[in-house]
Amino acid sequence: MEFNGYIDCHNHLADAIFTDDIHNVVDNAREAGVVAALVCAETPSDIPKVLRLCETFPDILLPCLGIHPVQKNEDDIERCVTLHDFEMAVSEIEKHAHKICAIGEVGLDFQPRITPGAEHKEAQRAVLKAQVELAAKYDLPLNVHSRSAGRPTIAALKEFGAKNVLLHAFDGRPSIAMEGVKEGYFFSIPPSIVRSEQKGKLIKQLPMEHILLETDSPALSPVKGERNVPSNVQISCDYIAKEKGLTVQEVKRITTENALKLFPKLKELLK
Repeated sequence: MEFNGYIDCHNHLADAIFTDDIHNVVDNAREAGVVAALVCAETPSDIPKVLRLCETFPDILLPCLGIHPVQKNEDDIERCVTLHDFEMAVSEIEKHAHKICAIGEVGLDFQPRITPGAEHKEAQRAVLKAQVELAAKYDLPLNVHSRSAGRPTIAALKEFGAKNVLLHAFDGRPSIAMEGVKEGYFFSIPPSIVRSEQKGKLIKQLPMEHILLETDSPALSPVKGERNVPSNVQISCDYIAKEKGLTVQEVKRITTENALKLFPKLKELLK
């Protein structure tokens, strides 16, 4: 099965920043050659928004449901996740397990302002463990966040027995990423690679068989501060092609094959 198109393996198109022009954003993605885009949830309240959006564009959008390690309080201030956040969402995730592409966005975020103490890191690990177990229960892959926590995230995934893993926008050292490669994990590259020395080094070492494309829209734009969109996935592809000495078509084909391997639900969408 071969498809001539890009797959954006991680974005947040249900974000309010897209409310006014989501149809244009999706149309532009199609025109740019995007054949599928995985829309991730972060909070319990995101879940119905992600599902509604993917039902609106069923030919191109697929949902990923999970609880992010960073949540917000009533005053919209970021805080560390708790098991209660996961418990608020788990029944909805399970109810839709048959239609979702992955459990995500899940993971660890060890920025000091989010995890000032050891108890916060343990809370994140507990929530991640619960979602790794949920993914195993429904035979679903994991769409994983690992900000300021590359090594602990890979170590936790190994410890918890995670099998099918995408580490999105990995910000750790290439040597740490290679520990994930040994486990069979995949890494998706956002358009911000054009302005990131760390991601440039990462792409040099990662084998093509473990690379996917993403945008993380609206974040990680090629231009700092600008809203990112799925059509920018081609920027990631072009950069990887140049660094690896491959044609854009080769990178498109290999990353699509990798995505189909990791996310089997894509095959149903792309039939």
